[in-house]
Amino acid sequence: MLDSADHSDRIAEILGAHQHVEGPLLPILHAVQAAFGHVPQSVLPQIAKALNLSKAEVHGVVSFYHDFREAPAGRHVLKLCRAEACQAMGADRVAGAVKAALGIDWHETTPDGRVTLEPVFCLGLCACGPAAMVDGRLVGRCDASVLEAVSE
Repeated sequence: MLDSADHSDRIAEILGAHQHVEGPLLPILHAVQAAFGHVPQSVLPQIAKALNLSKAEVHGVVSFYHDFREAPAGRHVLKLCRAEACQAMGADRVAGAVKAALGIDWHETTPDGRVTLEPVFCLGLCACGPAAMVDGRLVGRCDASVLEAVSE
């Protein structure tokens, strides 16, 4: 976990870079996640104070949007589409096989830190379902072999 000395100056830089942006909270949170790999709970008071928001309001935004992480992700991030078109093409079967093979559930990371599994609702590959995203790379017509892309 990051302590105050590790992140306070970097958060101040991020806040300064976004102070003149209209509706700065989301850009700030994206920048924080880009800098640290997640949005640490310890930075929420500093962000809230700078934006004249409550810590609960900032936490609510972090917890509402699925792309924000409260803990670091694994070395690989595997996102599986949960939208209706992919479900119709067998996404539930793929998800079940992947979760069983990794031994984790949604929003979890394997104990060795190798893979984080996340649900996503539409990757725009509806005609090629079920769809996945592996480390930012789209994969259509996937099956449990999508795990080969995250093996090291």
